[in-house]
Amino acid sequence: MTEDVRVYVEEAPGQRTEVSGPTDMGLSLMELLKASGYDIQATCGGMALCGTCHIEVLAGPALDEPSDDELAMLESLPVMSQGSRLSCQIRLTERLDGLVLRLMPQNT
Repeated sequence: MTEDVRVYVEEAPGQRTEVSGPTDMGLSLMELLKASGYDIQATCGGMALCGTCHIEVLAGPALDEPSDDELAMLESLPVMSQGSRLSCQIRLTERLDGLVLRLMPQNT
């Protein structure tokens, strides 16, 4: 049985939109957000090389620590916060259910 994971995108303070996707297809959070109509460029195709899928995790379950490659890309961005992550590096799993995030502006 396929389980869907629900994540919430905060579009403005107090305004959240639910998006959901299957956990059995090996999708990344970036792919789910793109498929849900969010304007994410994903210039590098999910290789943690461009930073155009930068999000800020606001609440929800604890995530795995970012890889060295992800950290290096995040540290090169003009704006980084405590919750900064690259959505291409986060796989959809049941553990993500309830995650709240905000898309970060593209500073290219």
